[in-house]
Amino acid sequence: MGDDRDSGPPAPEGRAPWERPISRVRQHSSDVPPSTSTPRSSSSRPPAAPQSPRQSEPDELQPRSPSDSGRLSRLGKRSPKLTDSVSVAELVGKMADDDKRAPEAPAPAPIAAAGPDVEAPTEKIDPITDDTPPPVSAQPEAVGAPADDRPALTRLAMSKVRRRKRVRNVARGFVSIIAILAVALTGVVWGYLRSTDRGFAQVAALDPDSTDVVDAAGQYGDETYLIVGTDTRAGASGEIGAGTVEDAEGARSDTVMLVNIPADRSRVVAVSFPRDLDVTRPECEAFDNDTNTYTGEMYPAADGDKLNATYALGGPKCLVKTIQKISGLKIGHFVGMDFAGFESMVDEVGGVDVCTPQPLVDYELGTVLAQPGEQRIDGRTALNYVRARHVDSEGNGDYGRIKRQQRFLSSLLRSALSNKVLLDPGKLNGFVNAFTSDTFVENVKTQDLVTLGRSLQNVDAGAVTFLTLPTAGTNDWGNEIPMDDAIAAIFSAIINDDPLPGEEREETTSTTPAPPQQTAPLLAVDPTTVSIQVSNASETAGMAATASEELSTYGFQIVNVGNFVGTATQTVVRYSEGQESEAATVASAIPGAVIEQSQGLDSLVEVVLGSDYPGYTNAPTTFGEPIDATQVQGSTEGAALPTDLAFTNAADDTCA
Repeated sequence: MGDDRDSGPPAPEGRAPWERPISRVRQHSSDVPPSTSTPRSSSSRPPAAPQSPRQSEPDELQPRSPSDSGRLSRLGKRSPKLTDSVSVAELVGKMADDDKRAPEAPAPAPIAAAGPDVEAPTEKIDPITDDTPPPVSAQPEAVGAPADDRPALTRLAMSKVRRRKRVRNVARGFVSIIAILAVALTGVVWGYLRSTDRGFAQVAALDPDSTDVVDAAGQYGDETYLIVGTDTRAGASGEIGAGTVEDAEGARSDTVMLVNIPADRSRVVAVSFPRDLDVTRPECEAFDNDTNTYTGEMYPAADGDKLNATYALGGPKCLVKTIQKISGLKIGHFVGMDFAGFESMVDEVGGVDVCTPQPLVDYELGTVLAQPGEQRIDGRTALNYVRARHVDSEGNGDYGRIKRQQRFLSSLLRSALSNKVLLDPGKLNGFVNAFTSDTFVENVKTQDLVTLGRSLQNVDAGAVTFLTLPTAGTNDWGNEIPMDDAIAAIFSAIINDDPLPGEEREETTSTTPAPPQQTAPLLAVDPTTVSIQVSNASETAGMAATASEELSTYGFQIVNVGNFVGTATQTVVRYSEGQESEAATVASAIPGAVIEQSQGLDSLVEVVLGSDYPGYTNAPTTFGEPIDATQVQGSTEGAALPTDLAFTNAADDTCA
């Protein structure tokens, strides 16, 4: 049974008769242009399959057959809703009229057929390659009024602007010049220091790991110099009147001075050693004074040797060991100088002022100073002034010479540290060159000396003290007998920074440590880890040796045995901070012993046997067990400085 709407097969690529029109245009009035109806939502119909390019063209532009017109006519009659539909011919005609009215307007986009929403094609971005230009950065937005809208500057304003520019340019140029000069000056100074450092003759002298150093931690930051003046007869020293090689072969330490400067640079202490001081020479390697080298030949240790003979045999290294054992100071720098270098230094500073109450005549050197009073002497005269040791008017041999040396060095120090030298490049350069040309050193650099000199500029002359090591006459060999207790007291005061005779400086606070507050019980340690020094403070001879033998049977390491320099009211075990457990372990082996914190012992524990010592010891507390030790303070006192100690203060410029 056929359909009355089916008038035949549809035209090729034509629309089926029952499909909706491609457009409906409603005419509201004759003057209102037709409007297209809103497309139906894509959700009301299934998505359409992709069409070919030809199928996607608007149907209005496709030709229709007569049968299509007939079918549309019949559909229009049967459906009143399509009365407002526009035929293709009418639509084409209307578009032609629009083109005539607006010939320059762009052609309207073709009306899309109702269908599902289709996403716009994704934008294609070209890949980034090496030829891709960089992105253009956004320029900041201009602030303020445009230059054309600004008011013109007056002549006065223009002058100020030009003046500011000139000042700015001059300042930049000045800074550039200063920077260039600073770099150039740094290079010159660096080159100068390097060249002067090369002028020092180096020699092996120091013994930094010596066990003779007392309280090495307490001496941290101190500067200690051993300065030696040699009386070699060879070379330039013989030419200036020191003598000949036939008179005295080799070299001796004619002047030995130990200079200590504490870490805070608050004072300077120089201790002079008599050249004939009786010492115990350690085992030393032979030294060749002509080449400043060691030969490899060994000299055994010996008692009753002179100090200057120690240098003659073993050179600087043997002398440093000997002085370090006597003083307990850690010697960090060595300076040796012969007669020629001394003379040049004096001449470079323009001479040194000295004063003598009477003419100075030496029966070997002759007349040194013909006139009494204050006078300036040159290098050659100064050399004889500090060497003369056979002066009848002084009557005390080497000590009169040491006194003159100390007064001379005080004056030389004042001259060298004055602005006339330190601020005069010519004199300072000459002084440094003279110092380096005839010296042999270890661990001494020009920069260190200059820095030290600058720091000592702020030290008052009254804080510079020269001391002479005390002796008690001579023995059968002519050696000066040292006063051991007084010597120990001097160096203990230096190490602990205690006041010295003749010293003029501000009062310092007491360095005596307060008794520690124990927050936990002390535990016994292994006796084999404790190093002990046993000192006898009682009137019973040989007690220290007996006690040390007994303590060694328990494993304690005995380092030294001797007499205590000072006084003790009871038997006490002295220790440095951090050695409480070690001291308590030792005290547990001695009936009635107490412990006391002190200074200058470092890791060593000292047993001071007082008059209450019972004469025997017990086994110490077992390792790891708690110990109830009695802590005291002030039960021992070091030896007092001798009242007749010879000293010279650098501020003393009286004529003596």
